[in-house]
Amino acid sequence: VQLQASGGGLVQAGGSLRLSCVASGYISSKYVMGWFRQTPGKEREFVAAITWGGGSAYYGDSVKGRFTISRDNVKKTVYLQMNDLKPEDTAVYYCGVDVRKITSAPIRLQPRMYDYWGQGTLVTVSS
Repeated sequence: VQLQASGGGLVQAGGSLRLSCVASGYISSKYVMGWFRQTPGKEREFVAAITWGGGSAYYGDSVKGRFTISRDNVKKTVYLQMNDLKPEDTAVYYCGVDVRKITSAPIRLQPRMYDYWGQGTLVTVSS
């Protein structure tokens, strides 16, 4: 599986951006696609994830109500719609895929559980 993230940029606080993550290769309905973000000197933080088959979504507490994750199975693309952006949302955003999750288990939030990663896209929110 290869992932290509895009859509980052510079936006003012309160603005919106939509990130995209295009997957190539085999994608199983059992896979989970996730978005994480990272700032210098900090660990990669969970943002949102969605099951590829059923579309069940889960969000980190800091983005609930502002960000929406979705997927287009035909285009093999996962989106992260980010609204009401805040300066603290500034980070490099990465998409990843968890290929080992058991179907009945909860979505996993730890970056080490994700097996493949995109290259990252920078989001900068100015105040």
